[in-house]
Amino acid sequence: MDLEVAHGAGSPRGKKEKRGGESWGAVLLLAYQSLGVVYGDVATSPLYVYKSAFAGDDIRHSAGNEEIYGVLSFVFWTLTLISLLKYVLIVLRADDGGEGGTFALYSLICRHVRAGLLPGGGTREDLMAEQDKAAAAVGRRVSRARTLLERYRVLQRLLLLFALLGTCMVIGDGVLTPAVSVFSAVSGLELSMEKEHHKYVELPVTCAILICLFALQHYGTHRVGFLFAPIVCIWLLCISTIGLYNIIRWNHHVYRALSPYYMYQFLKKTQTGGWMSLGGILLCVTGSEAMYADLGHFSQASIQIAFVSVVYPSLVLAYMGQAAYISQHHSFESSYHIGFYVSVPEKLRWPVLVIAILAAVVGSQAIITGTFSIIKQCSALSCFPGVKIVHTSSTVHGQIYIPEVNWILMILCLAVTIGFNNTKHLANAQGLAVITVMLVTTCLMSLVIVLCWNKSIFLALGFLLFFGTIEVLYFSASLVKFHEGAWVPITLSFIFMIVMSVWHYGTIKKYEFDVQNKVSVNWLLNLGPSLGIVRVRGIGLIHTELMSGIPAIFSHFVTNLPAFHQVLVFLCVKSVPVPHVEPEERFLVGRIGPKEYRLYRVIVRYGYRDVQQDDLEFEKDLIHSIAEFIRSGGSDQNGLMEGSSEKTCERLSSISSGAVPLWEEEQNGEEADGTASPNKEINQQTVSSAQAQPKKRARFVLPKSAQVDGEVRSELQELMDAREAGMSFILGHSHMKAKSGSSFVKRIVINFFYEFLRRNSRGPSYAANIPHASTLEVGMVYQV
Repeated sequence: MDLEVAHGAGSPRGKKEKRGGESWGAVLLLAYQSLGVVYGDVATSPLYVYKSAFAGDDIRHSAGNEEIYGVLSFVFWTLTLISLLKYVLIVLRADDGGEGGTFALYSLICRHVRAGLLPGGGTREDLMAEQDKAAAAVGRRVSRARTLLERYRVLQRLLLLFALLGTCMVIGDGVLTPAVSVFSAVSGLELSMEKEHHKYVELPVTCAILICLFALQHYGTHRVGFLFAPIVCIWLLCISTIGLYNIIRWNHHVYRALSPYYMYQFLKKTQTGGWMSLGGILLCVTGSEAMYADLGHFSQASIQIAFVSVVYPSLVLAYMGQAAYISQHHSFESSYHIGFYVSVPEKLRWPVLVIAILAAVVGSQAIITGTFSIIKQCSALSCFPGVKIVHTSSTVHGQIYIPEVNWILMILCLAVTIGFNNTKHLANAQGLAVITVMLVTTCLMSLVIVLCWNKSIFLALGFLLFFGTIEVLYFSASLVKFHEGAWVPITLSFIFMIVMSVWHYGTIKKYEFDVQNKVSVNWLLNLGPSLGIVRVRGIGLIHTELMSGIPAIFSHFVTNLPAFHQVLVFLCVKSVPVPHVEPEERFLVGRIGPKEYRLYRVIVRYGYRDVQQDDLEFEKDLIHSIAEFIRSGGSDQNGLMEGSSEKTCERLSSISSGAVPLWEEEQNGEEADGTASPNKEINQQTVSSAQAQPKKRARFVLPKSAQVDGEVRSELQELMDAREAGMSFILGHSHMKAKSGSSFVKRIVINFFYEFLRRNSRGPSYAANIPHASTLEVGMVYQV
């Protein structure tokens, strides 16, 4: 039987940060803080843009200055059109409940269109129910694009693969950005040391800084967060001041190069070489995606103010200053000298070198943290194997640390740094990763314009053609450098794509097996109130991925061990495609069968950016939710009936825990019985006294003054007695195996790849918080 969710109970609302009522002072403070978190990457791009553009034999700096003026014109207009116009003014508006990023765009589309392939598809339909009713009420015409996307499964798969491609490239960027930023900053030693000594110092210093950077990740950015914004502010002030000095000192007419005419002259003279140099020029917008990915940490207004008033003018002055200096200095031995440090006055090179290294570390920190966040999103939505997620800050949401991913990133980052040992190949690799993510964002954004914003399809096509044409030009220039480093992000993204696709495919097959082999509720109800087994004291929590029906592990368990707890709770923990779920909408509670059966179903919903509770807090909220459901009447309320022949209803209600006036009292562990006076009322913020005082434990008591009738009081008392007897967690420990007759590819994917990932990945995050002494695993083999 299919589970029907009552109106008002099935649609968690994504928690949108409301900053519109904040004062200008608060917005400006956020803008200042965003400098250290969001803009560290794009702020350090002047270190390597000109050097990368003139690397190799693509173009040469001539006495006529057409090349340097053309590169400056390209840098200015790329920064203006991509970073300022596309991201700051347009893409930032496409937030998913206050969150940004490539995967957030995919989630946003899936919340407006039934295009999700994630397990628990019913959740997505529930999320869309109210929107569909509203659309029907106003007679809104459903777009053809939405109809096609909902009808054809192949388009849904392509959409998911496209989103995963962008996600994999972001992970690749997380490997390459620290290497490029730190190596470029340290390369300033060439002009600060005598002869060839720098060659023996640059690589070891770079590797040492990278190792320290990744080794300190477990402390969290909040530990040194107060340093980040000042460092980036000093760096931006430094490069803009030096740029302004170079403009005044060397060539105050360099502003003329901002005209698009110089781009035409540049391509006309350099032709193929100029086109290939675009792969280095596009690095001026690296870090622009971070503005969107870090939207959840700040407000749209604060990011826009910081970029328009501080970052953008500083970068323009820095690039103009470098061009002004280079335009008056032509006698260079190699293209290396067309770089950042050569334009810095000699007396300032050592201080600037130190500031540059610190700024590079800040920029690397931002992309590493962003990589952690996007992997957490993918893992929450079953698109990445389970990993350990450590929340490094109790006050700043989203600051997390993933040990396994951190060390993998460090190893890969050191490998590419040592393997290439020059910024040319590293920059080529980073350029392809950056432009691929931007292309994916442009394509997904065009779908958002049509499907989510309900704008004209011509507006979406205009957005796609305008920005897509620019980015395809840069993408082609990066792709031709495949043998010069651009193969790295392609290889990394291919590996991560295989991992994510296999995990997603296996997860879907496992869920489909659960759905096909679930036990009918009729079978359970026909056993009678005792369920045909011995009912012992306590609460049994049976975890299942199903939102309806009885999981196969339950029948498997009672068949082999015919005894179970007096209160049974079928617990389903779901990650829904919204960033956050409000606390009052987190628990959905329902009853299975008549009251005397003492069977309940609880669905706990978390957004992909929510922090899951520990075991003590979770147990407390769970008991309160069930108690509130019982107090409010349970199945006596008006609900949707399931199956006309069963005379029972399984209805879920959204429950705000803590509404029932339960008291918490402390009792020494040695006391078997005894009474204690109630000392405090449990609420959402209360921390169990069992945490603070290990020698005592907390027990729930229903006050005599509680306004409930006799039957409800009896059921509540039985729930309290069962909780006092203890809670047991029953988890399924499944092994996947391709059934006989499956294709060779499916057998390889399921029997080897997926099983390898399952054995070497962590279980669900809620399982890690369950006390081992209270856990029972039921093994089953899934023939899929």
